[in-house]
Amino acid sequence: MELFDSLKQKITGQNKTIVFPEGEDPRVLGAASRLAAYGLIKSVVLGKQSEIEATAKSHDIDLAPLSILDPENIPADQHQAMLDALVERRKGKNTPEQAKEMLKDPNYVGTMMVYMDQADGMVSGAVHPTGDTVRPALQIIKTKPGVRRISGAFIMQKGDQRFVFADCAINIELDAAGMAEVAVESAHTAKVFDIDPKVALLSFSTKGSAKGDMVTKVQEATKLAHESAPDLPLDGELQFDAAFVPSVGAQKAPDSKVAGHANVFVFPELQSGNIGYKIAQRFGGFEAIGPILQGLNKPVSDLSRGCNEEDVYKVAIITAAQSLA
Repeated sequence: MELFDSLKQKITGQNKTIVFPEGEDPRVLGAASRLAAYGLIKSVVLGKQSEIEATAKSHDIDLAPLSILDPENIPADQHQAMLDALVERRKGKNTPEQAKEMLKDPNYVGTMMVYMDQADGMVSGAVHPTGDTVRPALQIIKTKPGVRRISGAFIMQKGDQRFVFADCAINIELDAAGMAEVAVESAHTAKVFDIDPKVALLSFSTKGSAKGDMVTKVQEATKLAHESAPDLPLDGELQFDAAFVPSVGAQKAPDSKVAGHANVFVFPELQSGNIGYKIAQRFGGFEAIGPILQGLNKPVSDLSRGCNEEDVYKVAIITAAQSLA
């Protein structure tokens, strides 16, 4: 089944609510309206009612399926509950006065809605830079127990081929523990997209064919990932060809259950991950879907500011599917 047909099938009837803090943007508003009209999710858009109505009128967008919430005019009881929850969550790091200012920011309002189970996920970033989306998520939703950092994965798809590449978006450098975390979280992401994960931790070395600190890091990461998820098919250190090509895997790592058959590729740092997914996208003709934020307690997705309405539509479907995991 085509990827998004499968994801839509998963979320239909689940009554998932996704909040969109950038409701005044026509790309976001159009996608949110379509998603709600098709019965895929419940869409809550944040923004000034008058500006949302003006955007809808000028772009012929139906507001009927949507819920609209103005961050500056939240009902008093709802605002107070949100303020109390934010102050408690920040545990002395922000005063009530500072928290009030934070709740003027639609990204903080959206994040609090997710934290307080008023929404199942948030999609932002069409207007705001990544930091404005990720910062509230890290402060409030935080990472899963045992996970120290978030990471960014891409689903690489062409025809019936589907792979996960990570981390290609967030962490400039990864130590061994971080790389191990990304490996395990990327396997979870793969399952959301109906990929049975076989995880390769990548290097310029295969099973000790080269030496150096960079190789040692991947070897240690593989060991830590095995300890964390002993039942997960996972191996490293592997060169990309050894991980992907069966004949090369059989030659270079004959005892590996992953070599030559990997479908989840974990890069040792951001530079190689970012270069790698863009080579696959531009040379290989793969569609790169993402970045998908991994490691958070609840799903928050960061759009590119160059996105179009279809990108927003697809990312919201992914976010809703992540909330089922």
